[in-house]
Amino acid sequence: MEKTRVLIVDDEEGLTRLVRLALPQYEIREVNDPARALETAREFRPQVIILDVVMPGLDGGDVAEQFKQDPDFSNVPVIFLTAIATPKAGEDEQTIDGYPFIAKPVSREKLVKCIEKHLRK
Repeated sequence: MEKTRVLIVDDEEGLTRLVRLALPQYEIREVNDPARALETAREFRPQVIILDVVMPGLDGGDVAEQFKQDPDFSNVPVIFLTAIATPKAGEDEQTIDGYPFIAKPVSREKLVKCIEKHLRK
């Protein structure tokens, strides 16, 4: 059975490795240079994209916009994983520029639940 492909775009190499190790049920590709995100996606063909928000050069919003404008990726779910936003108490899911976000630090279970929820849409 083929695993769901998840692309993680984050400039923190240690974090992307930890996420990859925490999610063995997915095929994970990491890219730590946001300028290479679209190129990496073309090679990997992700079914879900996880983006950090604050990165040098292109930030997560810029990268998300690149994916949104590309016909090959405009329907691929994008999830922000960020330390710059705090979820409001009692709210199941919040968004940044219309994209769902999960605040760092995050549990493995919460991350999997979010990925699975957006895959089903």
